[in-house]
Amino acid sequence: MNSDSMWVTSAGGPLILIPESVCQHWGGAPRTYPDDEGDYGRACEVDGYVGLIDVGAAQALVLGDMPARTMFLPQYDVLVREVAGDEDDADLPSLVADLLPLVEWETGPTWSIEEPVVLFDSAHESAEISTEEHLRIDLPAGSYQIQSGYIEVPSEYLILVRLLRDQPPADSREDHPDASDARRDLPC
Repeated sequence: MNSDSMWVTSAGGPLILIPESVCQHWGGAPRTYPDDEGDYGRACEVDGYVGLIDVGAAQALVLGDMPARTMFLPQYDVLVREVAGDEDDADLPSLVADLLPLVEWETGPTWSIEEPVVLFDSAHESAEISTEEHLRIDLPAGSYQIQSGYIEVPSEYLILVRLLRDQPPADSREDHPDASDARRDLPC
């Protein structure tokens, strides 16, 4: 994970995770912004680190508060939002593992997903997603409790967003996705 290609950045607004099948419903910031705020304006209304908004027949997870560059660590089901820091990208997974028990987690919404989600800058409309920075994240279908927290260590200031999946019965558990399930290809 030492590649910048796994990071998604923002031009200044919130990032958003949208279920893949409803990406085409996302309008981003219209050309008439700020007179017409469009979907981007709805994402900007989220107060705090995370929130849910409707997109088509599904819900999208908005990563609010600040436009921090963001990556997904599938081994922890955690979105890492780097507010400031100089840690080498290759060292971030082990740093996050050490920090997880120290974070004061805020409980957020419960998010139900049935398919892969796409992380991108909420200012972009659906037609622009495939040509801009984005990340496709393949999570098992289910209901996720979203938790978030801010933590500072000498080399990093991070917002962590944890996706805690409600566990299905033991006989129906799916394998956990590996790092290859977070990628840049996007069919929408």
